[in-house]
Amino acid sequence: MTTTSTRIRPSPILNGQYREAWWLVSGVDACNLTNRKIVFRGCSRMASDYGTVTELESAFRLRAAQFLVTHRPWLDLYGINVRPVVPFSSLSSKSSVDTALIHRCLPDELLFEIFSKATPYTLGKAACVCRKWRYTIRNPVFWRNACLKAWQNNGVYANYKILQSKYDGSWRKMWLSRPRVRTDGLYVSRNTYIRAGVAEWKISNPVHIVCYFRYLRFYPSGRFLYKNSSQKVKDVVKCMNFRASKVDCVFSGQYTLADDKLEAALLYPGLRPTVLRFRLRLRGTTEGSNNRIDLISLVTSGVGDSEAGGPDDDILGVVEGWEENETHNPDVPAISHNRGLTPFVFVPLDEAETSVLNLPVEKMDYFVPG
Repeated sequence: MTTTSTRIRPSPILNGQYREAWWLVSGVDACNLTNRKIVFRGCSRMASDYGTVTELESAFRLRAAQFLVTHRPWLDLYGINVRPVVPFSSLSSKSSVDTALIHRCLPDELLFEIFSKATPYTLGKAACVCRKWRYTIRNPVFWRNACLKAWQNNGVYANYKILQSKYDGSWRKMWLSRPRVRTDGLYVSRNTYIRAGVAEWKISNPVHIVCYFRYLRFYPSGRFLYKNSSQKVKDVVKCMNFRASKVDCVFSGQYTLADDKLEAALLYPGLRPTVLRFRLRLRGTTEGSNNRIDLISLVTSGVGDSEAGGPDDDILGVVEGWEENETHNPDVPAISHNRGLTPFVFVPLDEAETSVLNLPVEKMDYFVPG
């Protein structure tokens, strides 16, 4: 194969001598370097732009290497300093211009008012939106209101004392670290067991997987609701309130929380009143989640006619100090149940329709709470 060449003007080098450089029109991936003549192929620059042979070699290698290096545009962001957004109610006299349209249209006072109406878990999600919202939500006013509402039974003075002694005066740290029951959803315990069926024609021995649920809903006032049913979460969530009728079989009781220990009791009304006592332990899969409750013990025992009052009476105060096998009605013995003690899983109210606990037994025969 023949190639045509064009002669280029001589190029001076540092020692004052001249060398000839030749430009080859047809591109061939090779170069031939001699003492007096430079033959350079496949280059888009003029050979006279380089001074020495070493410079030509370096330029050729640099041009070939740029096709092997991955382009990373985010590396251009290193070293660029971004001015932080001034948080809400800042004492800084410097004015900051926020380019976001929502921040220019929404005053800080109105943004603060919106966040004050939101729940703590909604504030946690909103803090991930932008830097300004994160700084605004760090305001201790939001977390103080949430903490005083969550532990309102302890009283304001006791909560302030715990705040200073254990959580360094940080309401947000207290909200994340101190155990508390969640009131924005249901705690659900899914239990399954195998029941033997009736053999047909002595050929097969059928078995049935029975699934039932225990539901708990707590309130900040120290009361809770309990329901034992085979209905799914999406069906039970509609009746888990104090306006539920007797047909819904929703019972109310009282509870107390000490650290991560829960003591709860409720009264089953009837001809032979029966008290149901719970011993629970609160925990969470992540910090501040409090989304698991372990059922340590479940005891049913009888109460006397004088002790059994209405559903609004403090039944927890009646059974306080009772032994595990103690009963005050000989017709109703004390029974400690060792089945159906699967841990409770928290399901928020807005996720009751889509929870995996709604799956039938055919698709999920056993559920591991974690």
